[in-house]
Amino acid sequence: MPPGPAPPDRTLSEETFQAIAAVAYDVAGLYLPASKRAMVASRISRRLSRLALASFDDYLDLISSPGAPERRRMVAALTTNVSTFFREPHHFDTLRMAVFPELLSAARAGERLRIWSAGAANGQEAYSIALTILDLEPQAHALDIRILGTDIDPSVVRAAALGAYHASMVGDIAPAQLSRYFNYDASAHTYVVSPALRSLVMFRELNLHGAWPMPGRFDVIFCRNVVIYFDEAGQNALWARFQDKLVDGGWLMVGHSERIPPDVAPELTPLGHTIYRRGTL
Repeated sequence: MPPGPAPPDRTLSEETFQAIAAVAYDVAGLYLPASKRAMVASRISRRLSRLALASFDDYLDLISSPGAPERRRMVAALTTNVSTFFREPHHFDTLRMAVFPELLSAARAGERLRIWSAGAANGQEAYSIALTILDLEPQAHALDIRILGTDIDPSVVRAAALGAYHASMVGDIAPAQLSRYFNYDASAHTYVVSPALRSLVMFRELNLHGAWPMPGRFDVIFCRNVVIYFDEAGQNALWARFQDKLVDGGWLMVGHSERIPPDVAPELTPLGHTIYRRGTL
């Protein structure tokens, strides 16, 4: 009886790991040290199964071309899109008490208000910002206010734009906000963002490691638990770019384990835990 087909080779060699890590760094600035080898093998194995590939070397061949669509999918597989509504609530307390009263007053006088959620995942962060605005100004949709949510993963960008969340995901939203700004779909046990909430937010695919096509500056930027995927050089470059993308007096919210070296972005003044503001205050 002839032997059956050889089983897939799911051993990730050091050489192939380093080559995959180099592609991830080139595409998105992801830093994958040797300690991440097991994680990379586990997550890329799922892509091998989905693509019916026999080995990591076959996968490397697939992503070797600079224009290969699988490169973005690989980055999505190697990063973690974890988000909840009102995550790190002290940031939203700061918005409510220190940031938005002044900015909304200016918006009512005809000025623009622009906010960026960088690394928006499934959209909870951007919608939490919008809910905070609507609590202070229910007619925000009639003002020149826009929140941009961006992420490198096109699948989560699509999910964010859809704005549908299972009931298990909305526990951190106040009941009054939930009833006013979400529509309940009983058949799917899902809450869907209302037109009033959706009108403030737009989502786009964006690689933070690449070009930023947005022409103007932002009053507030959220970039939380994203730069942890970059090496020190990549992190420092990103902090400096965020500084330059803020208006004078603009605010930057970062993740709970992230700190900005003073010499990297000297115009960003720390104002407490993970909160920075551009300019001398």
